[in-house]
Amino acid sequence: MYRRLKADGISTTVEQLRLRIGERFPNSGLSKVAAELADIARGAEARAGQIVRPIKWLRNTVFAGIAILLITCAFGLIKLRPHVGTFELAQFVQLLEAAMNVTVLTGGAVFSLFTIENRVRRARALKAAHELRALAHVIDMHQLTKDPDRIMGSKPTEHSPNVKLTPAGLIRYLNYCSEMLSLIGKLGAFYVQDFDDPVALEAVTELEDLTTGLSQKMWQKIMIVQQIRSD
Repeated sequence: MYRRLKADGISTTVEQLRLRIGERFPNSGLSKVAAELADIARGAEARAGQIVRPIKWLRNTVFAGIAILLITCAFGLIKLRPHVGTFELAQFVQLLEAAMNVTVLTGGAVFSLFTIENRVRRARALKAAHELRALAHVIDMHQLTKDPDRIMGSKPTEHSPNVKLTPAGLIRYLNYCSEMLSLIGKLGAFYVQDFDDPVALEAVTELEDLTTGLSQKMWQKIMIVQQIRSD
């Protein structure tokens, strides 16, 4: 039971984080982002099921198309059948070349038809990962102006962002952002844990690398604030 990610566990964790953010930073932009993440988490199980579920109508269409293609190729080869009589090398070479061309083209068409269902499911997985990646960048935008220099007494300029956070509040804000990024990575992993596609897995790996890198930036700020408080 501890070897798989579960949608209800992720959703519960995200919802609890949303409530925590709403209690500490009510009506903030970060609370709205957390609500968006909670909405995605609630639909994660259905989204993952859509990715891995076989597309039966497409599969039947593919089988029908392959059957039609093979029948058409068979009729074409029958028409190319050499006349019974004296064996001629030129005729044999012509027949062999035509058969090889038909085999290569047919094989490519059959392979393309066989993989079309997987490509559709891959597109769904990549779209889901792209949405999570965009949300991760939105979270990064929210913490971008939360600079530790502001609590060190640096004088703001005319166009400096209006940030009113205590050191403890700033630490909590950055920590919430880091938690959301971690949960985004977990959602991406949940989407593809039953979908063994190299391209989709690579996209989720890149998403996890992105969230980890952004989270490290936030923890660097947290360490700076903690050092300022200790000093």
